[in-house]
Amino acid sequence: MSDSYESTRLAMVEQQIRERGVHDERVLEVMRRLPRHEFIPEAQREQAYADSPLPIGEDQTISQPYIVAVMTAALHLTGKERVLEIGTGSGYQTAILAQLAAQVYSLERHAPLAESAAAVLERLEIENVELHVGDGSQGLPDMAPFDAILVTAAAPSIPGTLRSQMSPDGGRLIIPVGDAKNQYLERVIRRGGKWDLQRIGAVRFVPLIGAYGFKAADV
Repeated sequence: MSDSYESTRLAMVEQQIRERGVHDERVLEVMRRLPRHEFIPEAQREQAYADSPLPIGEDQTISQPYIVAVMTAALHLTGKERVLEIGTGSGYQTAILAQLAAQVYSLERHAPLAESAAAVLERLEIENVELHVGDGSQGLPDMAPFDAILVTAAAPSIPGTLRSQMSPDGGRLIIPVGDAKNQYLERVIRRGGKWDLQRIGAVRFVPLIGAYGFKAADV
């Protein structure tokens, strides 16, 4: 996809992502092609490929490109997975997942963000995404199990609701865990009744608000 941002986008992938240790070629190729600026509010569009998160409304942000790449690569997607995303936000991460997996179910708490993301995904002809509005901490139990779950908001602990929706045959969950000041990106892999936990690194995300996350009054 050639556009006026193409050279900036290619530089973003090489300098912000590959040079910092993300080498999953499928992830890098999608991020080279996908027009991140389409998911950014007009007032912020010139900063679309900057090495930082950006506001998208409703007190939410689109994550730093490097963090998007790290989280996506940590799922080890092959193209066959059913993926649950918690926190649609701008729809950028959703679009990346959709091009790396078979089907994406994305859950967003803020209806205006879900509507905006849906419009961009439709414009880009990304069709293997089903958007829902609701409490992300509860997941989508009626559609479980999922081969991979990606959470783009920080929880005080890993919700049991999401653990239970992981496929028992190697299901993967990527989630930021912690409080407002100290958060760590964690990966859980489920094998039968066993969950293997790995801490990936320090991050900073908006809080996951919901029944099994933070309470709105506390953040």
